[in-house]
Amino acid sequence: MPRRRRGALALIGSLLIASALFRAGADTSRLIANAAETDSAPAAAETSGATPQSEDRPRDPASLLEALDLREARVAERERQIEIRMQALRVAETEIRERLQQLEDAEAELRSTLEIARTAAEDDLRQLTDVYARMKPRQAAALFEEMDPNFAAGFLGRMAPEAAAAIMAGLTPPTAYTISVMLAGRNADAPKSGDSQPAEDTAPQP
Repeated sequence: MPRRRRGALALIGSLLIASALFRAGADTSRLIANAAETDSAPAAAETSGATPQSEDRPRDPASLLEALDLREARVAERERQIEIRMQALRVAETEIRERLQQLEDAEAELRSTLEIARTAAEDDLRQLTDVYARMKPRQAAALFEEMDPNFAAGFLGRMAPEAAAAIMAGLTPPTAYTISVMLAGRNADAPKSGDSQPAEDTAPQP
């Protein structure tokens, strides 16, 4: 075979070998790329799976401070409401004490007024009793005859025995008897000295 032909065959063989090597290199690059994509897929899956877990991580300091500020504001508002209620209770307590003091003052004034009225009534009865006692027995007896027996017995019980006896002597027997029973009944419940039982058990019956 001539040399020129051998050289052409050698050149063609070299080109074929280079083309085969180039194709093999391209296939190898594709295999490496596919392998890289296959290896990166689990990593991407792990990364995508870890994304929801990031929500469970602690919040940043700014969010924590904001939450604390809100809680402190709520506590401060509750304390303010409690203080308002306490002030209202103190005001109500003060008003109640003032009203109780007013009631005590009014009660003391009423008690004093009643004492004055009782004393005045006692003085009036004493003066009227003296007037009846100084009247002539016959004139006083005429007045006592018209009185209610219980009312007349009250005056006679206040008089001295001599004056009462003189007036009783001028009364009609039925009126004198009724007044006498009432006078005796007023003292029937009074205990006697030396008696251990009520006087009503030992008092003589009219």
